[in-house]
Amino acid sequence: MTEQYLKQHFGISDETLSLSKAAEEELSQQFAAAAQIAEYNQLKILRAFQDHRVSYAHFAETSGYGYDDLGRDALDKIYAQVFGSEDAYVRVNIISGTQAIALCLFGVLRPGDTLLSVCGKPYDTLSEVIDCNGAGVGSLADFGVKYKQVDLIEEDGQTLVNHNDITSTILGDSSIKAVLIQRSKGYEWRKSMDIDEIERIIKTVKSANPNIICIVDNCYGEFTETREPTEVGADLVVGSLIKNPGGSIAPTGGYIAGAAKYVELAAHRHTAPGLGAHVGASLGFNKQLYQGLFMAPHIVLQSMKTALLCSKVFEKLGYDVCPTPTEKRTDIIQAIKFGDKDKLIHFCRAIQYSAPIDSFVTPEPWGMPGYDCEVIMAAGAFVQGASIELSADAPIKPPYTAFMQGGITYESAKVGILKAAEAVGKI
Repeated sequence: MTEQYLKQHFGISDETLSLSKAAEEELSQQFAAAAQIAEYNQLKILRAFQDHRVSYAHFAETSGYGYDDLGRDALDKIYAQVFGSEDAYVRVNIISGTQAIALCLFGVLRPGDTLLSVCGKPYDTLSEVIDCNGAGVGSLADFGVKYKQVDLIEEDGQTLVNHNDITSTILGDSSIKAVLIQRSKGYEWRKSMDIDEIERIIKTVKSANPNIICIVDNCYGEFTETREPTEVGADLVVGSLIKNPGGSIAPTGGYIAGAAKYVELAAHRHTAPGLGAHVGASLGFNKQLYQGLFMAPHIVLQSMKTALLCSKVFEKLGYDVCPTPTEKRTDIIQAIKFGDKDKLIHFCRAIQYSAPIDSFVTPEPWGMPGYDCEVIMAAGAFVQGASIELSADAPIKPPYTAFMQGGITYESAKVGILKAAEAVGKI
């Protein structure tokens, strides 16, 4: 009955349906492993809700300064417990992961300090914060903060962290105060940094200088493994609520978790010195932030299954995929290398046409602010720009690689994968 509906109402061919069925059968072990991770993280969050005695009173609205916001303050404590950290700062008026990272960087760094990126150049929008591109206004460089990076290295066909260069760079520069670790691959063709590798990086950094602050950009990675970076030594971990931890319910927002003294510095940067986390009205959004966090492990599981199916289907179609269906996953991003501009664009358009929102819209490449080339983005989401919902984007440049993420229900996201397979097959 389902297959007949897919054929009749979505135009999926028998050939593509057979391909999908075979892919799902071959992925049974990977689906089961992802479900076990989701169950563990769900129990972790349930325990935190119970430990902090969450009640309906925590959903009450505050306005103005937001003093004594019971729900806001308890949510900070719940995030700290879930992330295994001393403290956390969760706010609906943090507009993006980039802003949350910027709050940390501007919070802990001072003129004359150096920030070291150990995973190569950060993704484009964060590069503007640092001023890697020489834009200037309001960047860290504009405030006298210096920047260095250790590039990744190629070895035996793999892209790896250069631990030796990290050590020598730190030992050779006493001004390095903070290290930035980017968990996700961004627009790079490589594996993202799993928790084991993040732990190794932190140990390398701390061995060279135990006083360096390790900051992890955790975007796209929350609840894809059973540990978070703060549980393996990260001083600060940062992310967006319209990605994994918002569970597709949070309307906006971001979080910062880690050592209390550094979380406090970021909070003071966000509000004002002397105010920090004590102010900031929740404006009635607490319920959505709580419910989003509670739903997050299940929603992340839907996204992981979607990414696995995409990887398997397009591998079967002969395309290079990263990660492959059998490789360990540490975020919800799936990359597919098309080597052809038209196929890339048709893939993204098929994802858009399969969305519940704006399915009638045709994405076009455009010069998006913060990027060095045209970018195409497909995102028919309930929350604008929510990467936990099925979406795909790509820089329009060789080798024409699409980066797909999200899927709040596997059943609907599967339609996007099948229509995308049909679309590229017709070119």
